[in-house]
Amino acid sequence: MITRYQVQEIYEQPFMNLLYEAATIHRAHHDPTKIQLCQLENIKSGRCPEDCKYCPQSAHYDTGIEEYGLETVQAVREAALAAREAGATRLCMGAAWRGPKNDRDFDRVVEMVREVRSLGMEACVTLGLLNEQQAQRLAEAGLTAYNHNLDTSPEFYSEIITTRKFEDRLATIAHVRNAGITVCSGGIIGMGEAREDRIGLLHSLATLDPPPESVPINLLVPVEGTPLEHSAPVDPLELVRCVATARILMPTSRVRLSAGRMSMSQELQAMCFFAGANSIFSGAKLLTTPNPGSTDAALLATLGMEPEAL
Repeated sequence: MITRYQVQEIYEQPFMNLLYEAATIHRAHHDPTKIQLCQLENIKSGRCPEDCKYCPQSAHYDTGIEEYGLETVQAVREAALAAREAGATRLCMGAAWRGPKNDRDFDRVVEMVREVRSLGMEACVTLGLLNEQQAQRLAEAGLTAYNHNLDTSPEFYSEIITTRKFEDRLATIAHVRNAGITVCSGGIIGMGEAREDRIGLLHSLATLDPPPESVPINLLVPVEGTPLEHSAPVDPLELVRCVATARILMPTSRVRLSAGRMSMSQELQAMCFFAGANSIFSGAKLLTTPNPGSTDAALLATLGMEPEAL
């Protein structure tokens, strides 16, 4: 098993060497001209009891977001059809919960999963903490992936979230894995963490057994009203280092360039694709924050890239 020191050596090697190694590994396992488009649907917004300092949906902060209860299955079906028409192959559904209760809302989420899968799309949900029985029900419905980000390093975690522990996250991932569902897990950079925390996050992800099939790398979007609203921007090349290191450590996984793309130049996104990112979120919004979905087709065309087909 790779050590944290070995991850640090990869991450901190000369930048051009890092890019070359990551790009070489990427091409050995993936078509560098193809990218997966995913659509993220906010199926239940706001009033989450968790205190994640980056999240505008936390009930602990006044961020002025629109709050609403769980969407209908029909609304999700319509969103999935629109996403599929726009080229997305995966619909990701997020509910602002600490974790689902075994009630009619969870029954409805299970039905949403079945509906999305019936359309020939991959289905991913992020519902917070899961127990074994809930993971099994989602698996039986055909869920493709469960998103549960580690967010940051184990050492920095309590600086960002106090209402649950890093170990709680690992337990949910274990339940998902045991149910036979693929794992989507990554993190966020730009929350005031040190470089060693980014290295610690990547080490934690790479040493999951097996590593996540999907690894979203998010750049913090500071939202007014959250404790991180005044966070200083991170060096863009740190984002590229994170993407490249993730690709080297997890050669066969999808590395998804996720939140924060509104603030990224085309050149930065292109460098991330070169370094191994091969998935993005399409659409105009990621849960509650803006996303440059309307310009993606032009960017991909300029780069000679195209969306993966269903």
